[in-house]
Amino acid sequence: MPAGPPAEPTGAAAAPQNPWAVVRSRGYVSILVISALLGVPISAGAFGFLALVSELQSLVYDDLPKGLGFHGTPDWWAIPLLVVAGVLVALTIRYLPGGGGHEPAEGLKTGGTPSVAAVPGVALAAIASLSLGVVLGPEAPLIALGGGLAVGVVKVVKRDAPPSAVGVIGAAGSFAAISELLGSPLVGAFLLMEASGLGGPMMGVVLVPGLLSAGVGSLIFTGLGSWTGLGTYSLVLSQPPAAGRPTLGEFLWAVVVGVVAALLGEAIRRSALALRKLVDRHRLSLTVLMGLAVGVIALLYAEITDRPITGVLFSGQDALGPLLADSAGYTAATLVVLVVCKSLAYCASMSAFRGGPVFPAIFVGAAGGLALSHLPGLGTTAGFAVGIGAMAVAMLKLPMTSVMLATLLLGTDGLTVMPLVIVAVVVSYVGTMRLARLPEGPQPAAPAG
Repeated sequence: MPAGPPAEPTGAAAAPQNPWAVVRSRGYVSILVISALLGVPISAGAFGFLALVSELQSLVYDDLPKGLGFHGTPDWWAIPLLVVAGVLVALTIRYLPGGGGHEPAEGLKTGGTPSVAAVPGVALAAIASLSLGVVLGPEAPLIALGGGLAVGVVKVVKRDAPPSAVGVIGAAGSFAAISELLGSPLVGAFLLMEASGLGGPMMGVVLVPGLLSAGVGSLIFTGLGSWTGLGTYSLVLSQPPAAGRPTLGEFLWAVVVGVVAALLGEAIRRSALALRKLVDRHRLSLTVLMGLAVGVIALLYAEITDRPITGVLFSGQDALGPLLADSAGYTAATLVVLVVCKSLAYCASMSAFRGGPVFPAIFVGAAGGLALSHLPGLGTTAGFAVGIGAMAVAMLKLPMTSVMLATLLLGTDGLTVMPLVIVAVVVSYVGTMRLARLPEGPQPAAPAG
């Protein structure tokens, strides 16, 4: 395989390359063809992974209690399941290559050539975490699995493939794996682009194969969802409430939401990182303890609010639409309890388990925004949108992706509230960066002025 663009999405290469020359080369055309072809099996595999997790969730939380004679799912049901999840994930992290994959307490980090050897451990840790009720999402495992499988295929087909080409095709595999997960291939592309730090003249050269693979993957997701009748497992909302033209009061609320999200996000992150240090020292016992904590938090939520434990468990992806649709049935107090319990369970999950941080952040932000919409001056849809954007950027530090998530999710109404979302995202991002602890080592000088 001829040489292609640089392997590292960050664009850090030994010598600068000419993007015009790279795009016109025969090797780049080969990379585009391979990216498109790999988009088919990788997106099909991602669909199968999401379908498996969904079926396991339904099996252990719906079918199993009924099979054992319960009329519904008992409020305590998650506790033993999450203890089992803790054992399985701890053993996977300790004994399989790759440590079970991405550590969600560190945010969403990508970059570098994905590891083929880590694929089994990533898959097992993610399935155990996501199917048994841990409060994390599937996006980080899918990114690792898609990239790792793409790299594995390339290395089998062409053992002497240049590292540059292997890196770009691995990135394209990641694009394909999350092509429909966030509701649009464009949102997934922005997520990976911001998370990996793509920039400079080579940005488009590296991004185009990924976009092509994501487009193919999106078609496969849609086709499989229709053919199997299982749906597409995308982040979508059906008929959100209409949003009115933004008011001055809502702009002020957007500032408040941004500040609150920055404070809450930093509290969750610091707590998760502090707990992770303890978990790393006593992996098995404390991973089990964190699973137990998530189950107890879900039990407390159900006892306090008389609502099902699933409001706290899982990533929140499937619960987001019903939360908005039934927002009138939630009191402000219930929503506050939901935010507190989901945040605590999210923190405990990030400290010990494996999965992605995106969907729980979205859900916490949405519930918080809906809680504030009970106060004068903030509409339901506006509160929902600014909460999502502000909390997403607080946890991910990806401002463009956060704005797109909050606006594209709401369709045409998202365009109406986009100015509010931008204000909330900017305030939350600046607040988060000011609150965040500086990394160790010398820091770059601030711009003059």
